[in-house]
Amino acid sequence: MKIKILAVGGKMPGWVQSGYHEYAKRLPAELTPQLTEIPLGQRRKGEAPTRAMAREGRELCKNLKTDDHVIALAVDGKPWSTEQLADRLSNWQAGGRDVCLLIGGPDGLDSQCLERADQRWSLSALTLPHPLVRVLLAEQLYRAWSINAGHPYHR
Repeated sequence: MKIKILAVGGKMPGWVQSGYHEYAKRLPAELTPQLTEIPLGQRRKGEAPTRAMAREGRELCKNLKTDDHVIALAVDGKPWSTEQLADRLSNWQAGGRDVCLLIGGPDGLDSQCLERADQRWSLSALTLPHPLVRVLLAEQLYRAWSINAGHPYHR
């Protein structure tokens, strides 16, 4: 099983890269997420953001395999506690399918991504900047692993 993070946007600020990599490197090799950045769709003046989102969605979907377990990070998703994430992580590992976590751009995920998703997960009822989601996601994956491993990080 691999954990793949497909995220819209590139050229992240140093603090985002640093924060993401800090937590990603703490995970054991078999759980280290593979981050794939999808270029941000061009937003043109006078054009609805849905056109850019559709372009982003097509690129995200191109990176998905048929048997991937896809989780869309979406505001309308179901909130999970860290303990629930730890349980899901154990189940993902036992299931053997690759897990793909989709992070949209500034306008969210296109409907084709939401329709392809096996699950929708909301990290917070707050609106979060999409670069920050990468850091938060990596930290929560590490925290979930630490619970399952009996590591003292989660106290």
